[in-house]
Amino acid sequence: MSWSKHFRRSCLLMLFVALLGSCSKREPEPDAQGWRYYRGDPGSNAYSNLDFINRDNVKNLEVAWIYQTGDTSSGSSIQCNPLIIDGVLYGISAGAKAFALNAATGEQLWSFDPSQRTSGDFYGGTHRGLVYWEGDGEKRLFYCVGPELLALDANTGKPDTAFGTEGAVDLKRDLDLLASRKAAYITNTSPGVIYNDLLIIGSSVHEAYGSLPGHIRAYHVKTGELKWKFHTIPHPGEFGHDTWPENYYQYGGGVNAWGGMSIDYQRGIVFIPLGSATHDFYGADRHGPGLFSNCILALDAETGSYRWHYQVSRHDLWDYDLPTAPNLTSILVDGQPLDVVVQLTKQGLVFILDRDTGKPVFEIEERPVPASSVEGEAAWPTQPFPTRPPPLVRQHFTPDMITSITPESRESVKEQLTGYEFGPIYTPPSLSGIVQLPGFRGGAEWSGGAVDPETGYLYIGLNDIPNMVKLIEGKPDLLIGENESIADFGRRVYDINCASCHGPDLEGSVQFPALSSIEKKLSIDDALKLISTGRGMMPSFGTIPESDRRSVLSFLYGMNEREAREFLSQQHEASEPGQTAFFPQKYKLEAYQQLRDHLGYPGIEPPWGILGAVDLNQGDILWKVPLGEYEELSQLGIPATGTQLFGGGIVTAGGVIFIGASRDEKFRAVDKSNGQILWEYQLPAGGYATPATYVVNKEQYVVIAAGGGGMQGTRSGDYYFAFKLPETSQ
Repeated sequence: MSWSKHFRRSCLLMLFVALLGSCSKREPEPDAQGWRYYRGDPGSNAYSNLDFINRDNVKNLEVAWIYQTGDTSSGSSIQCNPLIIDGVLYGISAGAKAFALNAATGEQLWSFDPSQRTSGDFYGGTHRGLVYWEGDGEKRLFYCVGPELLALDANTGKPDTAFGTEGAVDLKRDLDLLASRKAAYITNTSPGVIYNDLLIIGSSVHEAYGSLPGHIRAYHVKTGELKWKFHTIPHPGEFGHDTWPENYYQYGGGVNAWGGMSIDYQRGIVFIPLGSATHDFYGADRHGPGLFSNCILALDAETGSYRWHYQVSRHDLWDYDLPTAPNLTSILVDGQPLDVVVQLTKQGLVFILDRDTGKPVFEIEERPVPASSVEGEAAWPTQPFPTRPPPLVRQHFTPDMITSITPESRESVKEQLTGYEFGPIYTPPSLSGIVQLPGFRGGAEWSGGAVDPETGYLYIGLNDIPNMVKLIEGKPDLLIGENESIADFGRRVYDINCASCHGPDLEGSVQFPALSSIEKKLSIDDALKLISTGRGMMPSFGTIPESDRRSVLSFLYGMNEREAREFLSQQHEASEPGQTAFFPQKYKLEAYQQLRDHLGYPGIEPPWGILGAVDLNQGDILWKVPLGEYEELSQLGIPATGTQLFGGGIVTAGGVIFIGASRDEKFRAVDKSNGQILWEYQLPAGGYATPATYVVNKEQYVVIAAGGGGMQGTRSGDYYFAFKLPETSQ
C-alpha cells in the first residue's frame, strides 16, 4: 500500500472518530502509523495494517538503530512490548527503568529510574508493557514497580504527583486483607487498559499458601482514586461465593489477571483472563469449582459490574492459569460476521465465545477426567473440551513419546520416570508423580496470539514440553530446633521456599540458576536484598521474617555458627528464626521442573516449540512448523526441533509474522501463508518479548527488546533493536 493510501485511510478514520465525538463513551483514536497499545490494539490482536515491509522485500531488512538500557544483570530479562506514539517509543528496561526514545533514531529523550524514589518498595520484577493515556492537554504513562502503580508524565518521565501519593498507588490497598497478609507479595507484570478516565488493572501474586487475592480494580487516571473493585474470589452475598468453602474468601489467594486484559470500547466491556487459586497443585482447602478462577470474565468497564463468565477449567490442580489477554475479533459464522472473544490457554485449547453472551461458537463438550488419589483432594470430575479448533499441542503422555534424539537421552529420561504415572490431560498430581502434558508453560503463554482481521486467521507460538509433578508432604511448623544450627535451620527454610525452583542440590535447571557457588556471583548484601525484593521471574520473599531470610543465606554461603549468629545480629526486624505463622501446607510441589534429558533437552519427542496458524472461522488448524533450533542437534542431522518459546509474534498486512521468542536468540520474519522463514537476524541476546511496528518519516520500522535471560536461562542483554528497509527498498 502506498504512503498516500495510508494517509487517506488515517484521515478517514480520524474523521469518523470526530463525527462520533458527541458519544458518551470516549473511544481512542485509531493509530494507523504507531503502536499505541500493549499488543497493538485494545483487542490485543498484535496486528498492523502497515505493508511497506512485506513478504517480497523483508529479506532486505537492516538494523536501523540499537538502544542499550545499561542495567542488565545476571538472569535479567526484558519482556516489554514497547509503545510508539507520535514518533516516540516508550519502553521498560531489565531493571524496571521507563524511558522514551526518538523512534526514528533510538536517541534517548528521557529515562526514569524507580529505584531512586524516596518512598515505596522497589523490586525489579517482570514488565511486559506500559499504559498510555492522554486528555485535557496531558499525557500519562502507567506501569507497576513492586507493589506500586506509578504514573509518569509522558513528556518528561517525571512522576505525576497528583496521582495517588507522590505519583504512586499502593496495590496492597483495597484488598480487604487480614492484617497478617499485608506483607505478602504483589505487583503487576502486564499493563492494564484505559476506559474513559479509568485505568483498569489486574495483579501478579505468589501462587502458594498465604498469597494475596487477585481482585480487579479501576483507578481514576488523574487522581489514583479507587473507582470500583471486583472480587475475583466472591465475598458472602456475591455471585459465585457458594462455589468455594464458606470462609475461603478470607484466606484464599490467586485468581488474578497477570496476563493482561482486553477492552471493547463500543460495548463498554473489559474482558479479563483469570488464573488459578492457591495452592496451584493441591486444593483440599478449596473444594468446589471455584469461580472466578480460570475464567474469562466480562465486566462493565464503567462500573465493574458482572456481565458474564466462562470457566475453562474447574478446581485447577495444574497451574493452568489463563496466561494471556483474549483476542477480540470478528469471524464469519454461517456466512455472517460475529464479534467474538478468543481465549488461548496453556492447555493448548482455544475457546471462541460470543462477545455479548459468552456462549461458545463451536460446541464444547463436558468430558470425564481422572480422579485424585491424594488424601483430602477432590478433583472436579469433568472438564470442558472445545470440539473446534482441535487441540494445538499434545494432550497426553505415554512412554513411546519419550525423546529418542539419542539412545542416551532416551535412557536418562526413562530412568527419571521410574514410578511416575502417565495419562491424559487433567490427570491429578499425586505422591508417586505424574508427567503433566501440556506443561506449566503451555500450550500458549503470556505472549498470546496475533489475529489478522482481514482473514480471521490466528497465529500463535506454542510450547509442547511436559513437566514432572510430584507432591510431597508439607511442613506447617518451621521452628528452629533446640540444638539446631542456624545454617541447618536455613537449609529447612530453603527446602520449603526455594528448592522447588533451584533444586534440593542447589544445581538449578535450564530455567532457574544454580546457587551452589552463589558467593562467586553475588555479594551477600545483594543476595539479602534480592530475597526481599525479587527480580525478573523471582518473586519477593518479603513475607518471610528477616531472620529466616538471613538463615537461608547462612546456609547458602557456608557460614559457621559464629558467623551466622553475627550475621543475624545485623538484622533490622525484631524476630527470631522460625517465629512466624506459616499457612498450613498438607502437600506441596516437590520441584518446579520440566522433563529433560541428561543434556538439558526436553524429554519428549520434538517438536518442542511450534508456530501455528488457525482459521477461527472454521475452527481448523491451517499449518504448524517448528520454531527455533539447537544448532548442535542440527549438525548431527536431527531436523529442526523447535525450542521453548517466550515472547509473542505480530502479523502485518504485508503478509509477514515477526517473532523472536526462540532459545536460539534469532529474530525472524515468517510468511503468514505457510510458516516459511523469509528473513532472520542473530540477536546478541534472546528476543523474549513481543515486537512492535510503526512508521516515522514514511519509513516502516520493526522493533524488539533483546533482553535474553529469564526462564530460558540464556545470556542476558539490555538491547532494543529496530530494523527498517534500505531507502531504495521502501
